[in-house]
Amino acid sequence: MKFVPHNYQVYAINKILELPKVGLMMEMGLGKTVCALTAIDQLMFDFFEISKVLVIAPKRVAEDTWSRETEKWDHLRHLKISKVLGSQKQRLDALKEKADIYIINRENVKWLVDLYGPKWPFDMVVIDELSSFKSNKSQRFKALKKVTPLMQRVIGLTGTPTPNGYLDLWPQIYLLDRGERLGKTFTGYRERYFTPGRRNAYTVFTWDLKPGADKVIQQKISDICISMRTEDYLQLPERINNNIYIRMDDKAKLLYEQLEKELILQVEDEQITALTAAALTQKLLQLANGAVYNTDGNVTHIHDGKLEALEEILEFNQEPVLVFYNFKHDYQRLVDRFKDLKPRTLETSKDIADWNDGKIRLLLAHPASAGHGLNIQAGGHIIVWFGLTWSLELYQQANARLYRQGQTKNVIIHHLITEGTVDEDVLKALERKDLGQEELMNAIKARIRRYKNDGIN
Repeated sequence: MKFVPHNYQVYAINKILELPKVGLMMEMGLGKTVCALTAIDQLMFDFFEISKVLVIAPKRVAEDTWSRETEKWDHLRHLKISKVLGSQKQRLDALKEKADIYIINRENVKWLVDLYGPKWPFDMVVIDELSSFKSNKSQRFKALKKVTPLMQRVIGLTGTPTPNGYLDLWPQIYLLDRGERLGKTFTGYRERYFTPGRRNAYTVFTWDLKPGADKVIQQKISDICISMRTEDYLQLPERINNNIYIRMDDKAKLLYEQLEKELILQVEDEQITALTAAALTQKLLQLANGAVYNTDGNVTHIHDGKLEALEEILEFNQEPVLVFYNFKHDYQRLVDRFKDLKPRTLETSKDIADWNDGKIRLLLAHPASAGHGLNIQAGGHIIVWFGLTWSLELYQQANARLYRQGQTKNVIIHHLITEGTVDEDVLKALERKDLGQEELMNAIKARIRRYKNDGIN
């Protein structure tokens, strides 16, 4: 695909080229990753300023997102990526590969720093989700802090630099400028811009910003940080689709394939009916979501990939999120996993009012129950499809709960897609906007033929 950058993306790319240390505080959907990769490509192959790049990212992002972006855009396909993931041996082998960009998950930052020490080989470091270094007491921050003098260039990417307040900002900015703007120590930063809030004797539980301190902090970092909100740079309201791909581990993938084969091969005649296809695809969608009802009515667990992906979305987006689910066991798994957020459903008029007033952090809804007639666009602008639906009408109507007249922000719709499953078939059909019985049956027939061609009978 040809990359034709928006004006704001051109601005962000030029800032990376101009500044050795820069923070791109751009909301999800604005294209932080492609901006960073485009600048890396130019710095490496046009200006010859860098030769070896390290990307530090959340595990799922490290596994998939960066390599997927290089494959997506024509001008980036020549970039060689090595994923420093897995066991220690696998990580060491990945570091030995000749590549342009090395990607490691943030949990292994300390290991990497200890491995190289003063012989740090990376002349450019990209911290994808800079806010995950918001704690000055974390091992990952302390480790990376040691090698900041050895970094020629640093890019920090995040959409939520202050998820819990301005105290979170100091460690992130320190990794960019080594304390030049907000001070050399966290304690000094806190004393300069905050006053003790709730306390018990000598123990301070909360710190409050001094009057006007937020404006002073913003001004001090404005020369190296670019802050972009979605509604400021995209025509309002706009719908932004974001496909998040889930990779099952080997054990889960094997279990999925075994269960899929058992279901598919129960259909011996390829002239299947729509009713049969619908029943099969419902089972396959359950499998893709991570669990399925067995013949006894109990739930067989397969993987938690979608739960983990949703957890990351919630971690890096502190705004209300609407999650669409399809099956009862998915609802229960969501409630159990995120019980600390006190997820709600729309049962009463009070629930609707609370959502529209921003009082519900996580709203769970079945597309059939929330598909029509609800005016809830005031409550949020982020949708997550935990499990997709074959019904084009339900899909469109459910999205229209937030993507509708009266919405003041761009609506971001995240699709959680488990690779190698029927999820991909549904997504392709949704993108073509031609879902129907024929599409559904063709998907099942294709899977039947695949297994027969594999010699399974």
